[in-house]
Amino acid sequence: MNILASSSLEIGFHPAMVLLLGGLLAAILRGRYAAITLVIAPIIGLWYVYSLEIGAVSHLSLFGFELLGVFVDQQAKFFGYLFHVAALIAGIYSFHVRDPWQLSMGLLYAASAVGVAFAGDMLSLFLWWEGLAITSVFQIWGRKTKAAEESGFRYLFFHISSGLLLLAGIMFRYHGEGVSALSMEPLTAALEAGDLGAILILIAVGIKAAFPGLHTWLKDGYAEATHTGPVWLCAFTTKCAVCMLVRLFPGAEVLIVIGAIMAVFPIFYGMMENDLRRVLCYGKINQIGFMVVGIGIGTDLAIDGAIAHAFSHVLYKGLLFMGMGAVLYRTGEIRSSHLGGLYKSMPWTTAFSILGALAVSFPLFCGFVSKSVIITEAAQNGHMVVWLCLLFGAVGVFFQAGVKLPFFAFFGKDSGLRPQEAPTNMLLAMGFSSVLCIFIGCNPEWLYSLLPSGAVGYHPYDATHVITQLQILCFAILTFILLRKFGKYPKDIPSVNLDIDWFYRKAGGGFILSMGWFWNGCNDIVHRLFVGGLITKVNAFAKGGQVHSLRFLADPLHEIGLLGDGDKKMAKQRLTIRARLGLHPIGLTALVGMLFLLGFLLLS
Repeated sequence: MNILASSSLEIGFHPAMVLLLGGLLAAILRGRYAAITLVIAPIIGLWYVYSLEIGAVSHLSLFGFELLGVFVDQQAKFFGYLFHVAALIAGIYSFHVRDPWQLSMGLLYAASAVGVAFAGDMLSLFLWWEGLAITSVFQIWGRKTKAAEESGFRYLFFHISSGLLLLAGIMFRYHGEGVSALSMEPLTAALEAGDLGAILILIAVGIKAAFPGLHTWLKDGYAEATHTGPVWLCAFTTKCAVCMLVRLFPGAEVLIVIGAIMAVFPIFYGMMENDLRRVLCYGKINQIGFMVVGIGIGTDLAIDGAIAHAFSHVLYKGLLFMGMGAVLYRTGEIRSSHLGGLYKSMPWTTAFSILGALAVSFPLFCGFVSKSVIITEAAQNGHMVVWLCLLFGAVGVFFQAGVKLPFFAFFGKDSGLRPQEAPTNMLLAMGFSSVLCIFIGCNPEWLYSLLPSGAVGYHPYDATHVITQLQILCFAILTFILLRKFGKYPKDIPSVNLDIDWFYRKAGGGFILSMGWFWNGCNDIVHRLFVGGLITKVNAFAKGGQVHSLRFLADPLHEIGLLGDGDKKMAKQRLTIRARLGLHPIGLTALVGMLFLLGFLLLS
């Protein structure tokens, strides 16, 4: 896609403007009126995105640069649709919330995501990129617990770092290539050539995509968020990263390796995890790995598969987060060791969560028609090891989200909890997502028609795809049953699994201690030199300044006999005593005044 060759058709206003205004209104309004904004703004914004013409642009002047603030192509429109639909679902789900910060920042968060999708230049991208970080953290802090506060700061550290790395990458490229570096042209060739700016930009995007080693913010932040927070969080940040990987790094082979690792390693951590929202987070990293692999393969069909899977993933993963959010809201508990038997009092939540679990990979659901595109392209392009990793990842994620989560939350042992069913607005949001999951699964052509290349020539429901996927699902279910039957399944231990976050927290603690030692040491040195040394001496001089000044002036006069007679030593002592008492000799006072006046006249 060549943005520089775009048409000059100017759009009326920015595609994110409706959500921005909705977010500001939600901050001003209170109660039900603010909640209504959560529903109305995404609907109007969705209609406006639909009305945009391909090739439309919006120019702006910023810091002396003429920039392409908005560029409309099929990819931007697709993610525009996705983000508005996600905002609508999250808005319905959050309708009962009365915290203006959560409501307002939720819409502003969605607006930032839309801004990223339609960014036509790197500086515009940077501004919206930072908006994602600042607005999203309030979905964590909104829980108002000490753990949420600390998690929010760790989350913010990662995402502010992402923004700084993005800006550094832009500056390095601008230094080397000038204004042309600000365009949104692909950086794959520059990356493979070892360009530092391109590498920094990839790392910046990789943080938001939860690349291996950079993923800890996701499971840490989502797990401590409000009961509605993960529904917002799972829809925008990582999908913006996928959008930018498609835009900037299509066909980058390093992404194939990174994506394959992402598809595999979360499976092991998810099996050990007790917090069910953390289980979903590990599954989320696994599914993003599929998208990253598709982008790395770089064919039109593989990229279409990655983009399509981003849409499907928002629907079914959001549905699962909504189910777990309802459980947390009604029970105050989300640990699998403390749940079970909830199907008796929360049947609708149970049913919708099972549908979300089936939508991960099961035929006739959205996950099947998008994920299979990527798996097929990996095999057809000769990446057999990666293909095996994706198959293993598909088994593992269904094992986690499709089997473990609903079993331990709603079935399994009876915890004795009998909470109320989820509020009506939560059930409506879950129902809406469920309908979309089934509709797309049964009508994949509708989804494919929205893709940049239309997934031309791909048909998900052939015998090979269906039989292979059913074998995978049956294997996952059978494995779970056998492990439970023979007591080999990992026990649910009420603990927190830190995985690689342990190193970050230890390093962070060490950094704080070292900085404390360094700056406290600097403070001690400064105190000794200036407070204990210079300032003390200045203070002592100030206290006895008049004495020292008079002694300085009078001593030569005493020596030549112009001041008094007799014992010169006794005369000096009498002068010191009189000076300390403020009894200055008239002659010396006049002399000091004359010298001061003379100096003033000479200097002027």
